[in-house]
Amino acid sequence: MSATPPANQVLSVVQPDYSHAASGAKWQDFLFHKATLFFALSVLITLLGIIVSLVINAIPALKAFGPGFFFTVEWDIINGEFGGMIAIFGTIVTALIALLIAVPLSFGVAVFLTETCPMSLRRPLGTAVELLAAVPSIIYGMFGLFVFAPLFAEYVQPALAATIGKIPVIGILFSGATNGIGILCAGLILAMMILPFIASVMRDVFEVVPPVLKESAYGIGCTTWEVVNKIVLPYTKTGVIGGIMLGLGRALGETMAVTFVIGNAHKLSASLFSPGNSIASTLANEFGEAEPGLHYSSLFALGLALFVITFIVLALAKIMLARMEAGQGKKT
Repeated sequence: MSATPPANQVLSVVQPDYSHAASGAKWQDFLFHKATLFFALSVLITLLGIIVSLVINAIPALKAFGPGFFFTVEWDIINGEFGGMIAIFGTIVTALIALLIAVPLSFGVAVFLTETCPMSLRRPLGTAVELLAAVPSIIYGMFGLFVFAPLFAEYVQPALAATIGKIPVIGILFSGATNGIGILCAGLILAMMILPFIASVMRDVFEVVPPVLKESAYGIGCTTWEVVNKIVLPYTKTGVIGGIMLGLGRALGETMAVTFVIGNAHKLSASLFSPGNSIASTLANEFGEAEPGLHYSSLFALGLALFVITFIVLALAKIMLARMEAGQGKKT
């Protein structure tokens, strides 16, 4: 038999020393915090650097022409007279045309892929949409110039001129020479480009809706449209608007595809058939040949205008989201 230890004997237990591990964890947490802070500040510093460089280089043009630079249609390199109205107008109009066409189509594609598409086709069609989003912009530009523009000039523009072009007031938008390239053609090519982006984002956000919500709606007799309108869209409105803003941002800053088909003409016309220009295409065409002086500074002023337009668009999107959330809170 083993001897029983005396009652007054105290058994000593060795406790592990965690001080070194705790100290290492604190250092890791400190370094992780500082690294993430550095990454965030680097983005902010980069943004401030871009703004400062645009403003500094645009100052000579803004001093020479004043705020009227943004509302003047003159662009004469030889005489040194520059105005950004034509490029700003072309940028905004082509982006709006692209949104008007791409957003409804993207919504339809996303709803079909998430709600009504057979399971056997869902993955192939979804992959096809993602592949379209990966196509380089120059490919869209080449397709637009050599394939789409001739067909557009031969079949679509004459039909638009013979129908909508005869309507008073709005008919002027669809009048003029039918040569294929122009503001409307550029807007259509931009719509082809941003459609896969918006559709992919919408599809992804529609898929995060809890199935129990949709099943409950179907259970009480709701149709597919009622489920999408009353359940899916309110649940995913932030993601949907984010996808639209992503597409709009690409449409505003697109260069190569627009340069191929917009016509690159510094003239302002009420007809969407007429050639025009955009900020991105103007910068791409003239920046390499611009000499230091008013021409160089005017191009930077156009870049500053594009930056301001993008900022205004994002600010309006944030305001719209805030109002929608406030209205939703009042309803509930």
